[in-house]
Amino acid sequence: MTIERLHSGPRMSQAVKHGNTLYLAGQVAKDEFATIETQTAQVLEKIDALLAEAGSSKSQVLSVQVLLTNIADFSAMNSVYDKWIDPANPPARACYEARLASPNLRVEIIAVAALD
Repeated sequence: MTIERLHSGPRMSQAVKHGNTLYLAGQVAKDEFATIETQTAQVLEKIDALLAEAGSSKSQVLSVQVLLTNIADFSAMNSVYDKWIDPANPPARACYEARLASPNLRVEIIAVAALD
């Protein structure tokens, strides 16, 4: 099977296609000083764009890992995430507290999706 890497840099690729599976790198917000809701929306927009570019969609997301710098942001993050996710096809999901690359980032999301 071939492996296709999208938006590769010296350290990582933003997405990797292997067989019928798409692996997305952890995505963070463009505005690291925004609210948790805005950061979550920005991350999900980036995920949507990568999914579309690779030939997938949020309906084909298999699993999601949500990293929050403060677990107290769980409800606020979910207020945005719940509007984004396809309720007919919810992925497996884990959410946990972790330190991120910048102290101002509040959320990072990693996803794995199926490809047609």
